[in-house]
Amino acid sequence: ASTTHQQLTPEEQTSAGVTPDFVRLSVGLENIDDILFDLEEALKKV
Repeated sequence: ASTTHQQLTPEEQTSAGVTPDFVRLSVGLENIDDILFDLEEALKKV
């Protein structure tokens, strides 16, 4: 919640479903297969 929900209190974040382990991806307009491939490759490295 470091950018899109930082203005909310921790309680408001929780009620909105935003938890410390929440990850939001903004991926643009690429082909979904390209996005999924890139995401899978990135996750293999973490």
